[in-house]
Amino acid sequence: MDRTAGGGRVKVVGQVERVDGATLSYGEFVDRFMRPNRPVVLTGLTSSWRACRDWTLAADRRGPHPEYLEFLARSFPSPLVQVADCSSREFSDQKRLEMTMREFVDHWVGNSSNGDSEGPLLYLKDWHFVKEYPAYVAYTTPKFFADDWLNMYLDSHPIHRDSDIANHKNEINCADYRFVYMGSKGTWTPLHADVFRSYSWSANVCGRKLWLFLPPSQSHCIFDRNLRSSVYNINDEVSEKQFPEFNNTEWLECTQEQDEIIFVPSGWYHQVHNLDDTISINHNWFNGYNLHWVWNLLHEDYKVAKDYIEDIRDICDDFEGLCQRNLAANTGMNFYDFFVFITRFALANIVELYHIQKPKETALNSTETTNHFVYNLMSIRNVASKMTSTEAFNTENICNISEENQSAFSDIIKILEEESFRRLSVAMSKAYDHIYRGQRNCLKMRDSNQKGCLSMTCVKSDCDVVGHITSFVREIHGPADLVILIDSTLSDGKL
Repeated sequence: MDRTAGGGRVKVVGQVERVDGATLSYGEFVDRFMRPNRPVVLTGLTSSWRACRDWTLAADRRGPHPEYLEFLARSFPSPLVQVADCSSREFSDQKRLEMTMREFVDHWVGNSSNGDSEGPLLYLKDWHFVKEYPAYVAYTTPKFFADDWLNMYLDSHPIHRDSDIANHKNEINCADYRFVYMGSKGTWTPLHADVFRSYSWSANVCGRKLWLFLPPSQSHCIFDRNLRSSVYNINDEVSEKQFPEFNNTEWLECTQEQDEIIFVPSGWYHQVHNLDDTISINHNWFNGYNLHWVWNLLHEDYKVAKDYIEDIRDICDDFEGLCQRNLAANTGMNFYDFFVFITRFALANIVELYHIQKPKETALNSTETTNHFVYNLMSIRNVASKMTSTEAFNTENICNISEENQSAFSDIIKILEEESFRRLSVAMSKAYDHIYRGQRNCLKMRDSNQKGCLSMTCVKSDCDVVGHITSFVREIHGPADLVILIDSTLSDGKL
């Protein structure tokens, strides 16, 4: 049936399912939503959040009171925040402005008090609140979203290591993918799929949002004939000539209420409208269950970047390097960034698997967690095996990559000795303990580990996990070596 959605008409064929998060197990969430890549609204998970007490009246379901906006401006005076002008398009997104938090709140309160409907609708987006104010614990990530490789990694590692790509602006934008969004009634986000084809979750601290979702199987229908330009606003008159298949699309709809959290799966295009003045907390994240989505996006975007400059291949000294720099600029990371990422998560999972399968040497032994680590390694292996045939990892191009990238994945012993890798390993151990056992035991485990082993679950004084790993592969020169390491780990009879 046709349904009006925020002023336009699309074919809505169903509603997003709602589930009580307090009674849902992690395994059920994986089986019903994360593995099959289906959206869901989770209730009952935000009652203990500080943000829900400090940022809005609990009984006010229509947005923050001016005194709470004043509290935010006074308590979190960010010098510059990203603000979208919802009435102004710039390429495939809304025009972005920079202003102080005080300027944004004054604009919001001023428009509300004056009843000004003529001024610009400004929507604060992508505020790196956790990074800017780490001491203020506004919320606790629910266990369903704790297996967050993207933010675990960025808490201890830069996304880019190549000095030709890394710059101050990149490092700020890639500080993490945990955000606060704030917007008045009528603000909105154009049709898009999330960065890196990641999962996302979004929690309404106050206000309501209208979501329209398009399944990945229909994503081609929102593009033009050349698969270059996509529909910007589904509520506009969409040209049938330019987008000939748009009228065939079938959408899921959801009105998200205050205190509800929505899980957005990989590759689902969506458009979002604030029905009231709204504040939300949002994370982008990926893990073993959607790692292949991230690789598929990188590979598709790489082919586009490569085709665009193919005519200069013969006169370019480092054609592949140029392709990778363009890929990083357009998508947010390139093949080498991604390979460093999956190499370090493979090593972290191998460290944990080594300990968890030796009951006398660990404080934690669980079939569920064992299976989780094995699944993670198989997911990484499947992606690495696809990377082996890419031009970026042939012998000539591997020799040309930056020293920063090469050293970041080659010497296993050096990696395992880095403090940044230790922080990553501890973060992963804590996340899986939170998922499978609960937070109280996590602190006990960490305190019991005095000798500095890579795993916070290890209780053995003479742990030799480093020797165990390097007995398989000592240096990783590319994806093929990573596949060998994972195969050797999973087939090792000692585990």
